[in-house]
Amino acid sequence: MDRGRRIGITVHTLLYRVRVAGWARIPPTGPVLLVANHMNFMDGAVLFSVPTRRVSFLIKAEAVKGPLGWLLRNVGQYSIDRDVPSREVMLAALAQLRAGGVIGLFPEGTRGDGNVEHVFSGAGWLAARSGAVVLPVALRGVQRPAGSRRRFRPTVSVLIGDPFPVPQGAGKVAVAAATDQVREKLAATVRELDGLLAAR
Repeated sequence: MDRGRRIGITVHTLLYRVRVAGWARIPPTGPVLLVANHMNFMDGAVLFSVPTRRVSFLIKAEAVKGPLGWLLRNVGQYSIDRDVPSREVMLAALAQLRAGGVIGLFPEGTRGDGNVEHVFSGAGWLAARSGAVVLPVALRGVQRPAGSRRRFRPTVSVLIGDPFPVPQGAGKVAVAAATDQVREKLAATVRELDGLLAAR
């Protein structure tokens, strides 16, 4: 995992100028579920190296193939089918959280505009079952704006939001409530970052 983080730092240093706000909001210990908005394939490479702690991301199965898939699995990442999540993978991620680790995911489930209008219930399930605090992270700048030319080391802005707990429970009601809370808090963090960028 440490090797993977060094690779992530190298990649994002070569390709982007990454500006991160909110370092102090990352809990130094204890279980953390990191949730982020998603617009580009390279979002994961940037975020893997941002936290100051070791993190395992849940990555869609389509991306975990061939040499890249081998590399991702060998630096502690999980492959998951977003349409039919593997119970084995979810339980492994849950165990890592309960052991005090950090799990990262893109709860929108697919790339889009990154405004977090919808999230899948796996994020709520992990949050409601694990006892982990949820850490919302917003990023902008990896995705090239439509119609723009290719950019050289564009600036990527990352805002780490305030960690928050969700009510614990194993039933559908608890999972649905946690999922809604994840969506609301992450969407609010994205809006906060958009406001900061607009004010610059």
